[in-house]
Amino acid sequence: MLRTIRSLLRFQRIVRTLARHDALAPLEETGIAPGAVWVARRLSRRAAEGRPGQKLARALVELGPSFIKLGQMLSTRADLVGDQVAQDLADLQDRLAPFDAALARQAIEEEFDKPPEALFAKFDDVPVSAASIAQVHLATVREPAAAPDGDGDSGAQGGAAESLMERPVAVKILRPGIEKAFERDLEFLYWVAEWALRAQPKLQRFKPIDVVQVFETTVRLEMDLRMEGAAASELAENFADDPTYTVPAIDWQRSSRRVLTMSRVSGIPMDDRDALLTAGHDLQEVLTKAAAVFFNQVFRDGFFHGDQHPGNMFVNADGNILAVDFGIMGRLDWRTRRHLADMLIATLEGDYQRLAEVYMEAGYLPQRHALDIFAQALRSVCEPIAGRPLNEISFARLLAQLLRLTESFDLPVQPQLLLLQKNMLMAEGVSRSLDPSLNIWTLAQPLIDAWMRENRGPEARLRETVDDVLHTLQRLPTLADNLDRATEELAAGRIGLHPDTLQRISQRQASGLARWALAAALAALVLAAVAAF
Repeated sequence: MLRTIRSLLRFQRIVRTLARHDALAPLEETGIAPGAVWVARRLSRRAAEGRPGQKLARALVELGPSFIKLGQMLSTRADLVGDQVAQDLADLQDRLAPFDAALARQAIEEEFDKPPEALFAKFDDVPVSAASIAQVHLATVREPAAAPDGDGDSGAQGGAAESLMERPVAVKILRPGIEKAFERDLEFLYWVAEWALRAQPKLQRFKPIDVVQVFETTVRLEMDLRMEGAAASELAENFADDPTYTVPAIDWQRSSRRVLTMSRVSGIPMDDRDALLTAGHDLQEVLTKAAAVFFNQVFRDGFFHGDQHPGNMFVNADGNILAVDFGIMGRLDWRTRRHLADMLIATLEGDYQRLAEVYMEAGYLPQRHALDIFAQALRSVCEPIAGRPLNEISFARLLAQLLRLTESFDLPVQPQLLLLQKNMLMAEGVSRSLDPSLNIWTLAQPLIDAWMRENRGPEARLRETVDDVLHTLQRLPTLADNLDRATEELAAGRIGLHPDTLQRISQRQASGLARWALAAALAALVLAAVAAF
């Protein structure tokens, strides 16, 4: 009851804020709380400028950090809020006023039991950026200088002072009280999701509770800066041999749950076309590197930067890509990457029946729908772009059209693909802002072709079949042990079962063993074929 009262009061304040910004359209379109929205509409006399999505973005900024993050997540849900609103929310930046430097210094002291002066040679009280979860200060640390080759003992004799050098760093500090504010907003968002489902059962397909759960998991990870440091470290390892992509090094001695210290990087924002040209950069070369980075993160590693908007990507003096802000990361398991690749192959070959089958195999298409009808629907979306040059194709528009198919066929939204869709939209936007005649996917095509040959070609499929069969063979001893234990339990009378039940179990066991035997025989044939090949 108290939860409901708190949520109603919070809802009232939120509706007033939305009304003040003339941003009630999303609530009106979804049919949530029509009475409250009607009253708020009548009390609001302001006609704000801009599109509905722009008005909503301004209202979310006023509502605070949790709602800014929610808006960023909704920017990936064109199926839920519409194409234009999603596009406007994708421009939502963390434009918040910074918190006081005294609070930043206090946070550092509480985390390390020592003042900033004991950790940093210099600490700039004016932050360089203030985001929804944290803000960033510039600082320097004083460390021993690396000794020249052959001078490892230099300064060690006679008590000579050790040579020191200053290293520039960036210090990210969580906003004070952010955890408490998030918990309050999270309670409200779950309440709204549950209420929306009761008011509009058709919203179940959009999985509003799952959306809130994904939002909760994402923000909880963001509020532990050690997790961001670990993500940056993993990403750096993945690109250790690739000089075209740089990730800041984490200073673990000066990092904790609420404070993250990393090496300082600088460059030109990825979407600043004029500055890149003035610096003498080749835009096609820059985009080619960005395309390779995106492709390798998604398909090679299955671990990608989940918030690659231009504010988080820079170009250094060598024309290489620099990345910052690793609070949101995405992962795709091998099965998902394999299905995405098969979908891409089927689309490029115009094999819409196969494309529909992959949707079914991946579990995206409910089995009650006819494959032929779904294949026809896919053709209606993909055929208009068939044969056109990639630089003339908007994959953002294609994604939006495919998302609209989900409503007709009751396709459940795939949470693991939301960040991928968002980053594809961002990558395409950056590509077109730098050079409208280029398309980032055209530049990535050689990588795509090579990856397809290696991972989805005939030899790769044969390897995959052999691996599956070998995995099946490895499970045979476990199955035999389980059968032995079950037989002993039955013989000892510790499991009481009806004779008919025992007969059915025996039949299933015999059938199972027959399948295992068949698998073993097939494995032997496959291995023999591979050896002969």
